[in-house]
Amino acid sequence: MEAMPTARELREQIRQKKISSVEAVKNIFDRIDRYEPLVGAYISTYRDRALAQAAAVDERIGRGERVGPLAGVPVAIKDNMCTRFGRTTCGSKILENFTAPYDACVVEKLQAADAIIVGKCNLDEFAMGSSCENSGLQRTVNPWDAGRVPGGSSGGSAAAVAARLCSAALGSDTGGSIRLPASFCGVVGLKPTYGRVSRYGLVAYGSSLDQIGTFSSDVADTALMLQVIAGYDKRDSTSISEAEAPVADYLAELDRPIKDLKIGVAREFFDVAGLDEEVEKAVRAALTRYEEMGAKLVEVSLEHMKYAIAAYYLIATAEASSNLARYDGVHYGHRTSRAKDYIEIYTLSREEGFGPEVKRRIMLGTYALSAGYYDAYYLKALKVRNLIRQDFNQTFAQVDCLICPTAPEPAFKIGAKLDDPLKMYLTDIYTISANLAGIPGISIPCGFTAAGLPIGMQILGATFTEEKLLRIARMFETATDWHRRRPMMKEK
Repeated sequence: MEAMPTARELREQIRQKKISSVEAVKNIFDRIDRYEPLVGAYISTYRDRALAQAAAVDERIGRGERVGPLAGVPVAIKDNMCTRFGRTTCGSKILENFTAPYDACVVEKLQAADAIIVGKCNLDEFAMGSSCENSGLQRTVNPWDAGRVPGGSSGGSAAAVAARLCSAALGSDTGGSIRLPASFCGVVGLKPTYGRVSRYGLVAYGSSLDQIGTFSSDVADTALMLQVIAGYDKRDSTSISEAEAPVADYLAELDRPIKDLKIGVAREFFDVAGLDEEVEKAVRAALTRYEEMGAKLVEVSLEHMKYAIAAYYLIATAEASSNLARYDGVHYGHRTSRAKDYIEIYTLSREEGFGPEVKRRIMLGTYALSAGYYDAYYLKALKVRNLIRQDFNQTFAQVDCLICPTAPEPAFKIGAKLDDPLKMYLTDIYTISANLAGIPGISIPCGFTAAGLPIGMQILGATFTEEKLLRIARMFETATDWHRRRPMMKEK
């Protein structure tokens, strides 16, 4: 695939009038016209709106006015973030025609930064899935191999960045939904600390786990995007105040390596059944590269990580059951035409509007919260969550970060795991613990399989250490060229 500028490079080119924002947006839509029929990354695109915004940015630059840090840069967002323009579908038939009455906080911040939102990307329905195969509206494939999944739930956002159908994108991460597709699609994906980025306007799946984050082609663009969207928002009760955790200047020290870096390597990360040999080899080679740069590897143990999958799927489904109760066929969203009474309006609207994976998780969560089972399942899962958080806190007192695979295998074939939900859930084995603990995590490319599929490496850090995490990721990125490789796609 032909070389394209990063978001930072494009921003500077637009500011210096080497290219106009209108030209940049037209270039993106030319690519969308050519490759979107193959990839299927977008549920909605906004060509006329984007071009009008780009023209306004060019006019302001022409007048010498101050513009935002993403002025003229075409970006995309996952379609579970509310916008007053276009639909907000969550990849579900129950919200297929829903238009939100307000913008999400991150949308407001992108627009204040003069970014050009070109479209909203596909996802597993209500962000429930690891492969992006659960969307009720659209099919997305991996740009590296159209027969394989892009990862989920933010598969559309990752595929759009990998295929260069936007310069950067936003996704949401409840149990790995940014990092997993970033790994499968060979891009950089960041899940910030819980509370670092406002969730106002993000359609809820698991409220204590959900976090908005970024996709980009390199770590510098990730730092730029995080700089724009991070910060306190009074409309989000879980948002962390500036006094408690001020937003760092993520770009200022990005290229300064961390001296005496200590990297934790947990034995539990590599003693996993089903860990692909090529994935393990690539991640271990990356650890060796860090050692060559002066880092020290420290063996650590995360004793309770083996319980993470079970705890996560109890907590997440319980919260999903509660959050999705509002889709009743009365207030908004899909309403059945077959109902004879109020009860049937509720039951048939949900039966018609929700897909099988969403129904499965609602049933699991409702069961876990029901009388007689709350203490045995949900409450016990919350206790395990605290133990996992304690494990991380103790580990980060010894090391600067943890490094492990992002996923136990590269992108798998479409349909390979649809009939086995438990096998699908195990795809998240390396990512969900970060959401349970609320810590930040980033996935960066660290190699390729013999078949040419990307391999991702995950770096985890203590809460609100995104500035350090980005610098650690940047150290590896500047010493390798994995992030510069692009998929070679054919037009459909």
